[in-house]
Amino acid sequence: MHIGCPKEIKPQEFRVGLTPAAAQEAVANGHTVTVETAAGMGAGFTDEDYIAAGAKIAATAAEVFAAADMIVKVKEPQAVERKMLREGQLLFTYLHLAPDPEQTKDLLASGATCIAYETVTDDRGGLPLLAPMSEVAGRLAPQVGAYTLQKANGGRGVLLGGVPGVAPGRVLVIGGGVVGTHAAKIAAGMGADVTVLDRSLPRLRYLDDVFGGTFKTAYASAANTIELARQADMIIGAVLIPGAAAPKLISKAQLSELKPGAVLVDVAIDQGGCFETSRATTHQDPIYEVDGIMHYCVANMPGAVARTSTLALGNATLPFMIALANKGWKKACADDKHLLNGLNVHAGQLTYAAVGEALGLPTVDAASLL
Repeated sequence: MHIGCPKEIKPQEFRVGLTPAAAQEAVANGHTVTVETAAGMGAGFTDEDYIAAGAKIAATAAEVFAAADMIVKVKEPQAVERKMLREGQLLFTYLHLAPDPEQTKDLLASGATCIAYETVTDDRGGLPLLAPMSEVAGRLAPQVGAYTLQKANGGRGVLLGGVPGVAPGRVLVIGGGVVGTHAAKIAAGMGADVTVLDRSLPRLRYLDDVFGGTFKTAYASAANTIELARQADMIIGAVLIPGAAAPKLISKAQLSELKPGAVLVDVAIDQGGCFETSRATTHQDPIYEVDGIMHYCVANMPGAVARTSTLALGNATLPFMIALANKGWKKACADDKHLLNGLNVHAGQLTYAAVGEALGLPTVDAASLL
């Protein structure tokens, strides 16, 4: 199979979908790899690194799309990239279709087969291709939130860790999954007073058993959420419903109940955001204010630490990419029900129910296509 990797063109996206190590593995399995020139520079990989791994270098993205049977990326294809997809081509990347009707329409029109990293599953009910970026984003969230809290950036002027004689900042993490757990660990490590909310009692028990004393836990009822939100200097939204639009946990009307200058960090923004006033921002212009409350809603947070993120993502995607290349998508998905769960679009048909529900579009059962 011919595997292509274009340079990411989303603003301030420095990751790359294919590491030189992954390219070398693909070539060793008998495949051809073409990488757009300078695609890896943001993550510290040169064209020479890819050439040494056995890959070819293309001058433009158009050349990559024209040559490749499978396109491997990081972020969802932008409008100009979607026009280059063709019928029968395989796209393997993050898609986040539920809040993005335009992308969904274009992918359906392309005739391509599109497998989304964020809906591939594992035997433990986890999302193995989303997890590494969730770990990165979770660990970044308190860091960027602390920056936003600084008075010069519009925040309350609170130091998360406090100092002797001054209480630390209060951080509320909504969601106790991968993002929330890593966010809570880092915020607590910075010295903050941290509470994690979740609706799963088994998850709360797990967090309490493993991290008891490091941070507090509470059940995520509507009453608990707003009561703790009123006390918080920083609120980190870390709620995910696989493949579906994120639920809105704090409404615009409730902003008036929060502390002036409090910070909302919405890690769920890729799936539409979990605060009603969230809208996607970029690393270039990450922060905005609504009713005196600061919002940090960068849609590709892990892109800020592109090398770490690229290596972590590459470790996770490599075995799936090789399976797709070695077997073709149908055989690979037939052999692995978890990879089949990643199938979102095929030949003009939507194959992921949660996306169809979010966008009001009909879906077909992915297994019926095998």
